[in-house]
Amino acid sequence: MTSVSSSILTALGAGSGIDTASLVSSLVSATKEPRQAAITNRQTLNSARISALASASSSLDTFADALNSLLAGTGYSGTPASNDPSIASVSALPGGTPTGLPAQIEVRQLAASRTLVSAVNANQDAAQGAAATVGIGELSLKVGNGNPVSITITAANDSFTGLAAAINGSGAGVTATVVTDSQGTRLMLKGPTGAANDFSLTTVSSTTDGTTGADLSQFAFSATTPPAGSRMSSATEPKDAVILLDGVEQHYAGNTIDGAIPYLRIDLNKAAPGTNVTLATTEPTTSMRDLLVEFVDAYNTLMKALNTATSTGTDQSNAGVLNGESSIRDMKRQLSQMVSAELGGTGAYRTLNDLGVSTNRDGTLSLDTKALDKAIAADPKAITQLLNPSVRTATNIGLAGLMDSVRDNIKKDGGPLAATQGKYEKLAKELADQLDKLDMQMTNYQEQLTKVYSAMETRLSALKATQSYLQQQVALWTKNDN
Repeated sequence: MTSVSSSILTALGAGSGIDTASLVSSLVSATKEPRQAAITNRQTLNSARISALASASSSLDTFADALNSLLAGTGYSGTPASNDPSIASVSALPGGTPTGLPAQIEVRQLAASRTLVSAVNANQDAAQGAAATVGIGELSLKVGNGNPVSITITAANDSFTGLAAAINGSGAGVTATVVTDSQGTRLMLKGPTGAANDFSLTTVSSTTDGTTGADLSQFAFSATTPPAGSRMSSATEPKDAVILLDGVEQHYAGNTIDGAIPYLRIDLNKAAPGTNVTLATTEPTTSMRDLLVEFVDAYNTLMKALNTATSTGTDQSNAGVLNGESSIRDMKRQLSQMVSAELGGTGAYRTLNDLGVSTNRDGTLSLDTKALDKAIAADPKAITQLLNPSVRTATNIGLAGLMDSVRDNIKKDGGPLAATQGKYEKLAKELADQLDKLDMQMTNYQEQLTKVYSAMETRLSALKATQSYLQQQVALWTKNDN
């Protein structure tokens, strides 16, 4: 027969106690984990949607920006050309596309520089050549309105070679050359081109060589006031280049002109007064064909990515993360309308459809290259201006302009894409707040359970004390009965 004392011990777990900390932890986990898992699953899906939307938006920007950059190059805007390069040749400058072409240019005069040559000094030893002395002293060299520089000759560099080296090393922009031929040795000087870039040599000091008679002042020169004793003569005079560009006379210091037409370098090669040279742009028909092929490929890459993101799949587990998202359907709709949108307002070719571009059932594009080649052959200039107009207007926006318009409309503030991005970003914050709230609730729940089981432990201790007393009494009763 089971005694009263053993029944009480069994009921109260006497001798082992109760692990209330583990019990509380288990109860909290059982309550928290299902709710936490539901929130984190929603967070994972929401993050995937935010990422997919950002990727779609970024891909759209990349497509539009790449198209603008591509069409800004000369390969797609045509190559500048001259119909008489022997008179004036042209080339594109980096940074933009030449504008204002075609243009008519007449080269009336080439730019020239001052060229001086010294006379052969009869007192010089012809056998010495470039080593012959020139005289000791100092010359002052001045070009245009620049500051004069000192040309100093000492015993160490007293020769034609030494004088030429001193002039070349002065940084004034005058080139000195020593010429030795059957006539003897002479110094030749050549300044920069342009009427404003004439130069002069002024004697500062000079000592005549008693043996050779060499005197540095013989190299002095001034176009306005020829110095006494100078043996320098002018072979050519400095002049500006003079051109007539579309009827407007223009003067330049050099024969290479970078500023007459934006992003166009003009090289003047020969003066031909009375002869008009046409500067124009060749039509990049091959580039236009390549452009549409690349455009269709890039468009299809973007559309396939959007199709994957919005795929219904066989069930919810393998559907695209943006399945059913209206903003992406709107993006696909606006992109698909590009093939029928008017790029130009006149002519037989106005849309991409007219050039052989069509839409497939999945939203991707196909290009009929035979139809495109036929259109290019029929009117190459019209195709070039349709896809990449020289001047973009409201009625002739070109392919890049159309892409910019579609991109701006899709990404506009308050539009479907922006609204959807805002919706999911708001949900991300709400889910994070829900997790924080759940953590707070579970902390409070754990505190409540701990209090309950702590009180239970206190009562259990009191019951065990009572149990001990009863055990003693039962033992006495049992002893007395015996």
